[in-house]
Amino acid sequence: MVLKLLVVFGLALCGSACVKDATALLAAAPNVSAPALGKDAQEDHGAHHDGDVRPFNESRDAMADVDAALERARHGGRNALLILGGNWCHDSRGLAADFERPELSEVIAAGYELVFVDVGYRDRNLDVAARFGVMELYGTPTVLIVSPAGALLNRESVHDWRTAASKPYADTLDYFRRYRGGGQG
Repeated sequence: MVLKLLVVFGLALCGSACVKDATALLAAAPNVSAPALGKDAQEDHGAHHDGDVRPFNESRDAMADVDAALERARHGGRNALLILGGNWCHDSRGLAADFERPELSEVIAAGYELVFVDVGYRDRNLDVAARFGVMELYGTPTVLIVSPAGALLNRESVHDWRTAASKPYADTLDYFRRYRGGGQG
């Protein structure tokens, strides 16, 4: 009973991103049954399969990649989309997997120059975030949407993606539609 209370309390603190881990922990505990997930939680969680998507490469020159993306953005009328994360991070991989879904893939291709920046365990390539006035990463992924002129467009929500794998796909799609460049509003 104590284990069950601790897990339920932990779920309340950490949010839906921990549901899978906590449910597995409860299922493994003797004589303890896992709480039933509501229909919405099951659909949202099941919709984000990160599979083998691992787009973050620590050997890349992140700043050069950002410079090249901004140059392409200037010529193409798109915004730069910088995803600061790591392959170890379920939420970073979950967001990258969403980018491969057909509708969102089209939005990204038409409105953004996408760059995946490997920040390790928030201990490398932090100069990329600092360049755009983000002095601290609270988690991964951190999403920076930058105009072709280099202005950070989503300052108020850069840190909102730490639970990306548990966000409803429709919300993710709406968010990236809102910020895309190319006059597509």
